Amino acid sequence: MLGSNPFHILQRLALGFSLLFVSAAASTGAAERSTPSALRSQIDSAIARVKPALVRIRVVSTDYSEGREIKMQEVGSGAIITRDGYLITNHHVAGHAARMFCTMWNREEIEAELVGTDPLTDISILKLKPEHPVEFKYAEFGDSAKIQVGEYVLAMGSPMALSQSVTLGIISNTEMTMPRFWGSSRRFRLDGEDVGSLVRWIGHDAAIYGGNSGGPLVDLRGKIIGINEISYGLSGAIPGNLAQSVAKEIMAKGRVRRSWLGLDAQPLFKRAQDKHGVLISGVLADSPADKAGFKPGDLLLRVGGAATDVRFEEQMADLMWRLASLTIGKEVTAVVKRDGKEVSLHVVPIEREEVFPKEQEIKAWGLTMRDFSSLLAEEMKRPSLDGVLVTSVRPGGPAGTAKPALQSRDVIVEVNHQPVKNTRELIALTRKLTEGRTEPVPAMATFERKAARHLAVVRIGLEELKDPGLEVTKAWLPVETQVISREIAKQLGQPALKGFYITRVYPGTTAEKAGLQPGDFITAVDGGKLSASDSEYEDELSSLIRQYDVGKTVELTVLRDKAELKVPVELARSPRLQREMRKYRSDDFEFTAREVSFFDAVEEQLATGQQGVLVESVKAGSWAELGTLSAGDLILEVDGRPVGNVDDLRRELERVAADKEKVVVIKVLRGIHTCYLEIEPNWKN
Repeated sequence: MLGSNPFHILQRLALGFSLLFVSAAASTGAAERSTPSALRSQIDSAIARVKPALVRIRVVSTDYSEGREIKMQEVGSGAIITRDGYLITNHHVAGHAARMFCTMWNREEIEAELVGTDPLTDISILKLKPEHPVEFKYAEFGDSAKIQVGEYVLAMGSPMALSQSVTLGIISNTEMTMPRFWGSSRRFRLDGEDVGSLVRWIGHDAAIYGGNSGGPLVDLRGKIIGINEISYGLSGAIPGNLAQSVAKEIMAKGRVRRSWLGLDAQPLFKRAQDKHGVLISGVLADSPADKAGFKPGDLLLRVGGAATDVRFEEQMADLMWRLASLTIGKEVTAVVKRDGKEVSLHVVPIEREEVFPKEQEIKAWGLTMRDFSSLLAEEMKRPSLDGVLVTSVRPGGPAGTAKPALQSRDVIVEVNHQPVKNTRELIALTRKLTEGRTEPVPAMATFERKAARHLAVVRIGLEELKDPGLEVTKAWLPVETQVISREIAKQLGQPALKGFYITRVYPGTTAEKAGLQPGDFITAVDGGKLSASDSEYEDELSSLIRQYDVGKTVELTVLRDKAELKVPVELARSPRLQREMRKYRSDDFEFTAREVSFFDAVEEQLATGQQGVLVESVKAGSWAELGTLSAGDLILEVDGRPVGNVDDLRRELERVAADKEKVVVIKVLRGIHTCYLEIEPNWKN
């Protein structure tokens, strides 16, 4: 799944979401022809050990764009690491999951829940939730610190959602890093976190592609030595020792706690005379490091008595890991070199916050938003954590049509002059303002855009679809026609012919009963000749008919096979137009449907008396779209209950929402085919 932003495209490709692989049979078959039998035997043994623990993960994940929460499906891999069903995968696979379904080695599908996730190391831990107790087969971790360049490894996973697959390669690099000269814009970031600051990848040449993400890198003893993550031509895996330590903490505590000092560091200059220490390039204001007296330009020599020598980029991850592992709240002594002298500083690490707090949608405003973390507030030069950060705005929505319109990176600080400190307060205030209202409510929003402070009236709330009402019914001739143009008249050899050509006679109507046929030429009504000879006169016949009363019989002069006929036709009542049909909008599933009009039934050639509700539109990235509901579908049933009109549909979907059903089965008529669609929403509290 690639976005339109070039960097996002590059990053998605790097994550391994392009899709193609080599099956286990094909790969091991090649190995049999080209490798000694002893190696083939080791490969078979390793595959046999890990295969029962290998899973394909189908993820329904959420993203946020244009003021909406967008749902999408992605595929990744994972491995079961405990007999009670914990499994490991990448954060970029499962970290934003709404629902997850894991396909086991025997093709059984089991739903899983997210236990915890760590974007900084790109590791997520899931827990399988079988319907009945199961003791799972699991894979064991090896010691990734002992691996050597040139050793054979197997990359296992489910690329392109294919069945379990294997590729063979060798370890190419045990400390792969991203070059600093790539610049910060091409660093591998997830949720604002620089993964490469802690992870030093195992580089290998076993092919990995999209869908391999989160799958294990296995040695020939069948032990996990890495978690496959990236591919830049050379494949990259998170070292197994690092992944295992993160997994253990998430399984025990649900998250990873790390210490934070507020320092930015980089390797020593190439021509620096000093051979020891690491260069402190920056100190964040009000951070523990700032309070302890660190300054940019200091050389950090030791922390807690341990040397901190970093001359090369490959050494940075070790240092950052050591700083992140300091005891939170316990003072530690650091020694820096400043102006040629050693200076001891005493710093108290604090717990590291996430860079980007969870993003969410607030439909009543038509925007997505998040709270501030300390680091995010610092980067945006905010004086405090107060306010709600706008992350995207829906075009045409309440916030998008305000004057001035709200934009991404605006900060909402007040509503109706009442301070708003965070997203929780904005949600509560919005609920209070809109409760019981069926019309949008004007609210005065105070928001800050960089250093400027703005006011805007935002009409918040979801406006219910109104019954469009009936247009005045008039007399109607139940046929479709086109003007007899001058060119057509000439080709017919009757240049003086004027009027209308019948293209369709609606079945079961008074026109059909009167004997009108497609191909007839209408030249007069009640003896009054028609003058239409060009498209600009296309309303002449319908305007003339509307002047009669419903039920009146008119005499049409009709030319058929060069014979002139007088055909009496009773005028019908004009049917409701498509725009007049009652509608229903599901805000949970994000689609709009309406009742079937006479013209829909004729156009789609529906059976007489066919019941159902016609889907008019489905929003991209909605639960309905993920369930493959499409515009033009005729909804017949919801969970086996018939749907005859929009009231039936509303009642059934409200029941589904109240019961928070995990799977909703919708029966639709799509063309000549009947389909059953399974929609699997994730209900939020």
